[in-house]
Amino acid sequence: MMINRFNIKFRTLFWAAASLALVALLVFAFRPRPVLVDVGQIDRGPLTVAVRDEARTRIRDIYVVSAPVSGRLLRIGNRAGERVEAGAVIAIIQPGPPVLVDERSRQEIQAAVRSAAAAVELAHAELERAEAQLAHARIEAQRTETLFAADVASRSALDRARLDVRTAVAAVDNARAAIGVRQANLEAARVGLIEPGATGASRRSVTIRAPAAGRVLRVLQESESAVLQGAPVMEIGDPREIEVVAELLSSDAARIAVGAPVVIDAWGDGAPVRGRVRLVEPYGFLKVSALGVEEQRVKVIIDPVDPPAAWAAVGHGYRVEAAITVWRAEAVVRTPVAALFRDRGHWAVFKVEGGRARLQRVELAQSNGEMADVRAGLRPGEQVILHPGQSVVDGGRVRIRPSSLNRN
Repeated sequence: MMINRFNIKFRTLFWAAASLALVALLVFAFRPRPVLVDVGQIDRGPLTVAVRDEARTRIRDIYVVSAPVSGRLLRIGNRAGERVEAGAVIAIIQPGPPVLVDERSRQEIQAAVRSAAAAVELAHAELERAEAQLAHARIEAQRTETLFAADVASRSALDRARLDVRTAVAAVDNARAAIGVRQANLEAARVGLIEPGATGASRRSVTIRAPAAGRVLRVLQESESAVLQGAPVMEIGDPREIEVVAELLSSDAARIAVGAPVVIDAWGDGAPVRGRVRLVEPYGFLKVSALGVEEQRVKVIIDPVDPPAAWAAVGHGYRVEAAITVWRAEAVVRTPVAALFRDRGHWAVFKVEGGRARLQRVELAQSNGEMADVRAGLRPGEQVILHPGQSVVDGGRVRIRPSSLNRN
């Protein structure tokens, strides 16, 4: 009897202990585990807000040398990068060769030549007739003068004879001038029959001189070729007089002041170059981005401040990146932007306090994409969670990743 009671009591205690162990195991298995997080440190320090965008370099004054006349441009000896002095001969233009005419035009020209030759012969015949009339008028005038001296002819007859002589002289001069005109027309008609390459090189030429001292940027017509008047031949500029042009969104350009400091980089392996804004152009323009979005852009002109040796490797038309300062403070409370998120229309962060995440709303002033100026809500020395996910909740347990502590 006593043994049965002992067995019952033992079984009761055993199952009670097993139940408590199972409950403890379930509580331990399903209790919330701390979320592993990265943290950032709230500190006090300088903050710079800059507008950053792609830009390109250009020489301030570029001289585009053009052909002053149409003709045959001789081969240019200058190469890109060579230095030229003001007034130096950089190109020579000679008259172009005759053009090739088709058979129909050739026959028309030949007919014009024959017509002009016949007109010359007709003019010679007219000259002979005028000279014969002049000789006859002079004989008649001499006879009239003799009769007038003998009181046989009247004064009016003598005057008419002298008028006939002057008229005949004028007719001879007119006939001779007509021969010159007909001869010139014949020569003009024969010019149309000249074949290309039938004449030797003309000694007449036009020289093109450099308008200013500098370096050759581009040779647009390097080989010998026919050019038209006004065709660009060469570009000349001084690489030491370089500037940077950034095409910024109009909303960003409105924040930039003339004289703002600029950092120019991404132009090569060299160190960044300092610059300063010289001009924000007052005229905006529409530009379509690579994604097909229409954007209103404004050109901002930047002058390098560092000595020319610092950016000697940069030439005309190089791609660079310009970071233009629009705001700067020396001592502000800073928080990493990666810790910020929106909570019911307000900016907020998760602070780490006693191993738990605490939701904290903050007021921001300025941000540069990496750090933000906190006006209220945080103090230097506090830790905030970076990139908080859905698993981070207000009051939830968190555990800081060791690598995150090493970075801080």
